[in-house]
Amino acid sequence: MDLGLKNRTAVVCAASSGLGFATARELAAEGARVVICARRDEKLQAARQAIIAETKADVRAVAADLATTAGIEAVARAAEQAFGPVDILVNNTGGPPSGPFEKLTWELWQQHVDNLLRSTVELTRRVLPGMRERKWGRVLNVTSITVKQPVDGLMLSNSLRAAVTGFARTLATEVAKDGVTVNCILPGFTKTERVEHLNAATAEREGVPLAQVQARTEGQIPMGRLGDPREFGALAAFLVSERASYITGQSVAVDGGWIRGLY
Repeated sequence: MDLGLKNRTAVVCAASSGLGFATARELAAEGARVVICARRDEKLQAARQAIIAETKADVRAVAADLATTAGIEAVARAAEQAFGPVDILVNNTGGPPSGPFEKLTWELWQQHVDNLLRSTVELTRRVLPGMRERKWGRVLNVTSITVKQPVDGLMLSNSLRAAVTGFARTLATEVAKDGVTVNCILPGFTKTERVEHLNAATAEREGVPLAQVQARTEGQIPMGRLGDPREFGALAAFLVSERASYITGQSVAVDGGWIRGLY
């Protein structure tokens, strides 16, 4: 299937590893011109080289902190200078830490409001006018299964990713007639550093072996295994493609059947 992504300009956030890396690799393989960003330059450059080696695509890397206005502007400007106007924006951030309410200070809340919500809103604000003017654009927000079925201990993620979902669903209606789609993709438990970290934190908090926590996690998934980042990247690429032009305002899970709800 030709996804119609050849020579489209895509920005993928938090793409030095995990789900962002998998998404950027998939877009590059489909012929998109990709700008990846993350905070740690060394890891980001290694990710860029890995994608280029596999796909032979034109990939640029920008080290930036998207919780800041300067970081947002640096990424958008670098993409425009390298490839022209941004056609595809994949908003993705690292997950907030786990913990009970009484340990989550407002300073911690504010930090992750900036990291997760503000970065999504402001980077979208930066590139959206050009999409609307050209009558074509894709905004895809990486949220979480927690927006449909909250996970105990993940109060920050449960709350802030739900806020991103509300933003995305409202924006989708506003820009639909301009040929711009806005969707969310909900990763379930996947083989990433984030899931490894959460499992380790749970094991430490409960005083049980890590293997026990890992087995419990897999036992909650009908497919009986963690997802592979490539499985996530494949759906992400479709949702930002020409083929998905009539899909907007949706939150689509990649979770092996973990969410039990009907919607």
